[in-house]
Amino acid sequence: MQRFFSLFACLALMSAPAYPRNNTPTPPVAPQKPHVVKAPFGAERQDEYYWLRDDSRKDPAVLGVLNAENAYADAVLAPLRPLQERLYQEIVARIQQDDASVPARERGWWYYTRFVTGKDYPIHARRPDAPGLDPRSILQANAAGDFRDEQVLLDVNQLAQGKDYFSVDAFDVSPDNTLLAWAEDSTGRRQYSIRFRNLVTGELYPETISGVAPNLVWADDNKTLFYIENDPETLLTVRVKKHVLGTDPAHDPVVYEEPDDSFYLGIGRSRDERYILINSHSTVSSEVRYAPADDPRSFKVLSPRARDLEYDADHYDGRWVIRTNADGARNFKLVTAADDATTRDHWQDLVPHRQDVLIEGFELFAGFIAISERSEGLERVRLRMHDGREQYLQADESAYSISLANNSEPNTDWVRYTYTSLTTPATVYALNVHSGERMLLKRQPVPGYDPANYVTERLWATARDGTRIPVSVVYRKGFVKNGKAALLQYGYGSYGLSMDPAFSLSVISLLDRGMVYAIAHIRGGQEMGRAWYEDGKLLKKQNTFTDFIDVTDFLVQQGYAAPDRVAAYGGSAGGLLMGAIANMAPSKYRVILSQVPFVDVVTTMLDPSIPLTTNEYDEWGNPEQPEYYHYMLGYSPYDNLRAQAYPAMFVGTGLWDSQVQYWEPAKYVARLRRLNTGTAPVVFRINMDAGHGGKSGRFRRYQEQAEMYAFLLSQLGVE
Repeated sequence: MQRFFSLFACLALMSAPAYPRNNTPTPPVAPQKPHVVKAPFGAERQDEYYWLRDDSRKDPAVLGVLNAENAYADAVLAPLRPLQERLYQEIVARIQQDDASVPARERGWWYYTRFVTGKDYPIHARRPDAPGLDPRSILQANAAGDFRDEQVLLDVNQLAQGKDYFSVDAFDVSPDNTLLAWAEDSTGRRQYSIRFRNLVTGELYPETISGVAPNLVWADDNKTLFYIENDPETLLTVRVKKHVLGTDPAHDPVVYEEPDDSFYLGIGRSRDERYILINSHSTVSSEVRYAPADDPRSFKVLSPRARDLEYDADHYDGRWVIRTNADGARNFKLVTAADDATTRDHWQDLVPHRQDVLIEGFELFAGFIAISERSEGLERVRLRMHDGREQYLQADESAYSISLANNSEPNTDWVRYTYTSLTTPATVYALNVHSGERMLLKRQPVPGYDPANYVTERLWATARDGTRIPVSVVYRKGFVKNGKAALLQYGYGSYGLSMDPAFSLSVISLLDRGMVYAIAHIRGGQEMGRAWYEDGKLLKKQNTFTDFIDVTDFLVQQGYAAPDRVAAYGGSAGGLLMGAIANMAPSKYRVILSQVPFVDVVTTMLDPSIPLTTNEYDEWGNPEQPEYYHYMLGYSPYDNLRAQAYPAMFVGTGLWDSQVQYWEPAKYVARLRRLNTGTAPVVFRINMDAGHGGKSGRFRRYQEQAEMYAFLLSQLGVE
C-alpha cells in the first residue's frame, strides 16, 4: 500500500505549483454510452455514464473503471506517501489506545466499552454491581488492567477476524441479564444479521436472522425478541417481526408492516420499561404504537399519523411525555397524556413552544426532565424540575456543544452530560440537580495535546439575503488574521442535522501547520431552529449553497484566509454541497474534498428502487412533479457540470455504500474529467470493501483521512 518518496522531494513538490498536467499520470477515460433518463411527465436527459451503475457490483467493465481510478489515485498520490504516513502517525498518537467509556448501570450491572492497545475494534463488557462500585472506580480498574470481575459480552476484534469490513451496531441484553442479541454487518451495506448468545453458559445459538436493521428489543419473557426487517432491494425498514429463541426465523410472525414507503421504522422500550414502542416516522410525519412489555400481543396507536404532525413519546411515572410540533409549535413543545390517551385531544401542554428555542429531545427522571434544546446556533441542556423550577447546564466557551450522555437509570438525582468544543475533548460530567455538585467522570484523553495552545471563536457571517449565518472557527494560538493563511471550511446543511463544534483528533494536524478550520452552520441544518431547516430544503435548497459561499467570502474578508488558499469539505449530502459550490463558484476554492457525495440528485430521486429515495421526497422534492424536477435540475452537481476550470478535488466513495450508491460519484468524476478545462488534479478513491462510513475499525479510517489531508496540504502549499 505504501510507496515511499523522500521527505525532501515531498516538501519540494508541496511548494511548487500543484501538479502541472505534464507531470502527472494520465487520468482514466470512461467510455460514453448513450442513455436517456425519462421523467414520468415526459422530460428527458442524456446520461452518457449511466452504464456505470451495476447493482450486483460484479460487471467487469464497471470494476475495470473503478480499479483504473484507484490505480490513478495511487500514482498521483505516490509522492505524498511520506506526508500521509506522518499525518497518520500524528493522528493515531493522539488516541489513548487502551481507553474505555464511562460505565452505565442497568439492572444490577455496569456496562461499558473498552479498547485494547493495537486493536481496531471494541470490547463490550459489564461488571456486576457491588458496594462501593461506581463509574470512576471501574474506569480506574480498567486503566490498571484489572478485569477480575469483568464479563465480556462481545469482543468485536474476534468477530471481525478475516473480514475486510465488520461492525456491530446494536446489541440488547434480556431483562433477566442472561441472553444477548446483537446485529452485525460484514459488508458495510447496512444489511445486518442478528445472532444470539447465552451469557451464563457462553453458548452461541444456531439461529441467525438476516436482512435486518440494527434495532433490537427483548420482551419481558426473556425469550421473545422484536426486530425490524429490511426490504432486500430498497433497504427500507418495512416490517416489525418477533422471534422466539429456539425457533426457525423463517416462520417469525409479522407484528406490524409499514404501508407507506416514505416512512422509517424504529423500536425501543419506554423509560419505565413498561412498554415496547414502534416508531414510524417520515420527514414530515410520525406515529407511535405501544404494547405492554410483559404481554406484547397487541399494539395501540398513541396518536394517528397526519401530514405535518411530528411527535415522539416516552412513558414514566404513570404518564406519557410527548415532544411535538402540534398546534403550530414549529420549534416543538412538550405535552403530557394519560396512559389511555388515544388522540391529541387528551394532550396537555407541559413545556410551551418558543420561537427562539428548538426542543430536540428529552430524558425523563424521577423529579425532573432534562431537555435537549438549541438556540442561537448552540446546543444546550435545560433541567426542568416537577415544581416548575428550571436551570441550564453551563458552558465556558463561545462555541461549544452540550448534550445528554448515557443516563440509563431514571431514579437518580444525577444527570450525565457531555461537553465538547473545537478545543475541548469530549468530557462527561454528572450534575446533582439538587445540590449543584458537578462531578467529572471522564475527559477524552488526548496524548500530547494541550487545549491552551488553541483558540475557538463563534462568528456571524451575513448571507446575500441579509441572514446571519453562525460560524465556528478554531486555530492555533498565535495565529494572525493577515489574509495569508490556508483555511478548511466544512459544511453539511441537510435533513435538519446540526453540525456542532465538537473536538476532532485529526483537525489538530491542520491547525499545527498554521491552518484555520471553520464549520459553516448553513441553512438546511437546524442550528437556528426549525425555520433554519425549512429554509434550506425543497424549493429553498439553493440557500444551503449560497450560505456556504457567503461564509467563505466573509472569512476571507475578515483575514482568516488568503483568497487563493481556501479548501471546502463535505460528505454525503455535504458532498452535494461540494458539487454545487464547485459549479457555482469554482474560483473561490483551491481544493474540494468530497466524500460519498450525493451528486446525481434527479436521476436518483426518479428511481424508487434506490435506498432512501421514497423517504426523501419531502427533503428534496419529488422530481416526478415538473416544479421539483426543474428546481432540482438547476442545482444537481452532475447535471450542471460544464466546460470551466474546476478546483483540485479529492472524491471518495465505497463500493458497497447503501446510502449514496458508488455510481453517483463515478459518473460525476467521469463527466468532470471530460469537461474540466483546468489543470488541477481530480483524485477518485474507491474503497472496494466499504460502505457509506468508509472502512471499519478505529485506525483504518484515519489512514483514509491522512491520505485525503496529504492531498489537501499539497494543494494549499502548506508545509
